[in-house]
Amino acid sequence: MEGLSFKNFVNPLLILLVVLSNTKPGLASRDLAPKPNTDFIRTSCSATIYPRICFSSLLLHADSIQTSPKVLTATALNVTLAAAKSTSALFLNLSQSHGLKPREIGAMKDCLEVLSDSVNELRESIAEMGKLNGSDFQDIMNDIETWVSAALTDEDTCTDGFEGKAMNGNVKNDVRKLILDIAHMTSNALALINKYASLHG
Repeated sequence: MEGLSFKNFVNPLLILLVVLSNTKPGLASRDLAPKPNTDFIRTSCSATIYPRICFSSLLLHADSIQTSPKVLTATALNVTLAAAKSTSALFLNLSQSHGLKPREIGAMKDCLEVLSDSVNELRESIAEMGKLNGSDFQDIMNDIETWVSAALTDEDTCTDGFEGKAMNGNVKNDVRKLILDIAHMTSNALALINKYASLHG
């Protein structure tokens, strides 16, 4: 099947937003969320490289975030983890399709492997967030930053196997787009982590 594309595979962030919107319909509209909460999220996201995707993904949780930097940071990590898992599932489905060339299948499997590492690293960072109650705050924050930085590195290397003219252009471009979505969310989470750490510096 020549020219196979991801056009039938929905952007994982959009999937995530739809699922959360259906779960918490009252948070899907910025008009229904308390303004101080949305202002806090918007201001916090302005410190990230990709503020629009930051705000749109966290707005759904405005009610629980309120104006807490810790909850904001933890939520950013959880939303990123959910999106990474959704993307991994999409890649697994695609890797089992019959329209890919052998090299593309191999690249997809390599990408799945590093995405699995990224998912695990994000899980570790979330687990560390749950320990932020003692005097070793800075040490734990350093560990969290290390885990999330590693996850971002894994996501950045996912597309390496899709370089070259032998690869289907549609597949290569769509893989890059999906991974960039996750990488941008991870980058945002890291920026929020750094900002939260600076409050206790």
